[in-house]
Amino acid sequence: MVYMPIFLDLARRRCVVVGGGEVAARKTRSLLEANADVTVVSPEADADLHVLADAGAITHYQRRYAAGDLAGAILVYAATGDSAVNAEVATEGRARGLLVNVVDTPELCNFISPAVVRRGAMQLAISTSGRSPALARILRAQLESSIGPEYALLTEMLGAARRRLKNLEPDLARRAHIISAMLAAGLREAIAKDDRAAIDAILLTHLGVRWSELDIPNGAPDASADTPTAR
Repeated sequence: MVYMPIFLDLARRRCVVVGGGEVAARKTRSLLEANADVTVVSPEADADLHVLADAGAITHYQRRYAAGDLAGAILVYAATGDSAVNAEVATEGRARGLLVNVVDTPELCNFISPAVVRRGAMQLAISTSGRSPALARILRAQLESSIGPEYALLTEMLGAARRRLKNLEPDLARRAHIISAMLAAGLREAIAKDDRAAIDAILLTHLGVRWSELDIPNGAPDASADTPTAR
């Protein structure tokens, strides 16, 4: 099977997680990070899921899955640990044209979850197309050690630079050259060292503004990494 890598906009879209264990809780948290409207169906639930339900962050139907639970959804995770129930969920999901993922059963999936390294808005996804989840996790760990938290702020800073250049420089190639020059001048390294003077010097040279004049937060976004089940 050859998969096409893609990032989905799930904001305010209904997604269903069938199952209530640790894996289901992890899938639920990932969906919430994408601002999805999450419904969990399970007679028993992980403590984290109870906390989310009590806070109103998710809808929890505390019962077994039933046909029709996927109505109006765009995506479903089946993570019950019961192969028969997971197969029923997959069958309904496919019939409704949903994105379907059955945990640890790639033959019932029409998408798989990669291992992910997150640095703010930057995301790096690793997949072995289901061949070796363990290898995907190892590669993720290697990226975690080499892609530092400074990339979160770097991403925001380059995004602000790109927006500014769109208004100042009509030539696309020239804009790309300026961004590349900022990186070559050591912008990432300056951010990693929290060297404000060096950051300002690079920005002034290439953009004509200081950090404080860019339309970005003064602090780095959350650089935490979260990993769905790696495949």
